Amino acid sequence: MLLYMIIGLAVVGMILLILSFFANDRFKQIENQIEQLSITMLQDTYQMKKKIKILEEELLTEEISTADLLNPNQTPTMRKIQQLAKSGKTVAEIAKLTNLSEYDVQTLVNQFSKQDRGFN
Repeated sequence: MLLYMIIGLAVVGMILLILSFFANDRFKQIENQIEQLSITMLQDTYQMKKKIKILEEELLTEEISTADLLNPNQTPTMRKIQQLAKSGKTVAEIAKLTNLSEYDVQTLVNQFSKQDRGFN
């Protein structure tokens, strides 16, 4: 009788050990999801801080000029990008000078070229 109890306990122990390996996978999935969420939040925070920094620079360092009065819809950074593009700088160079992404700079340059064609 004692032998049957020991064998039974050993079998139950083996079954529980095997089940514990499968239970760890669920926790790892949850852990990976939390890690991905943390990374995404950090990236979003970084991008927001970068954009806030650019906005603060525009508000604090740029003075009102005649260009501001002539075209109030353009920010100082937009005018700077337009001037750099007209002077022959590449999108990569402008992005580096203005601390913006190349995609943002390309979008603005395309917008300026469409406006120029619309007035001609």
